[in-house]
Amino acid sequence: MKPAELLEAWLDTRLDGAARAWLRDALVRLRLGAAERELYLLVSQVARRVGKAPLAPGTAELQAAAASRPGWEPRDWTADNAARVLLLLASTADGGEVRRRLDKLCSAADVDELVAFYRGLPLYPDPPLHALRAAEGVRSNMRVVFEAVAHRNPYPAEQFDEQAWNQMVLKALFVGSTLEPIAGLDARRNPALARMLCDYAHERWAARRAVSHELWRCVGPYATGTVLDDFRRLLAQGTEDERRAARAALAESPDPQAARLLASAPE
Repeated sequence: MKPAELLEAWLDTRLDGAARAWLRDALVRLRLGAAERELYLLVSQVARRVGKAPLAPGTAELQAAAASRPGWEPRDWTADNAARVLLLLASTADGGEVRRRLDKLCSAADVDELVAFYRGLPLYPDPPLHALRAAEGVRSNMRVVFEAVAHRNPYPAEQFDEQAWNQMVLKALFVGSTLEPIAGLDARRNPALARMLCDYAHERWAARRAVSHELWRCVGPYATGTVLDDFRRLLAQGTEDERRAARAALAESPDPQAARLLASAPE
């Protein structure tokens, strides 16, 4: 099944009779070529008509999502997220038109609507057309909007260039967001990101501020030379989480000294 078909099927089994009837009617009208203003009106009614209950897909549904669109993991989606994205997809199949309508929707969106449309990024046709929209989401000063792009969303790993990707990872640390849910994190690690993160850690240490232990996951494959001094510090002075992260990162280092450091590190 296509992603839109999955969204429709999931909502059909979760919504009550009135909400289900409203959504079915809305989809029919859009698919029959309703005026564009109809889309914007329907989107504005979603919260009241459909509600905000968690979609809470089960294991089989998550597997179906990944089979339908590799990397798609809608475990955090809500009913209103799904309905808004579904309405947009039903209104047009043209990538350029989706981009134009998406820009218009986001220009007047509230936070919940922004979260929905950014979570929908991997489902829109002609993915490269939406890179600027994704970058706009990453720049948001609202953490929940930022995480709609950064977390469990395959779009950034697939479409961001190295600079945009690195800035997104660094911003996640700045805003106190976790790195674990970033799709494609390990595959997109790179030397420039490792240097940025080490510089960030040094700045935090100099200010006597904590550094997320997750940071070192992106440094391990490039931990050579003086970078190993950071790991010596972590192993000697770090928390249990930091020492565990340091050992995991050192195991990926190509520097022979890393193996010796790891061998002498306390458990």
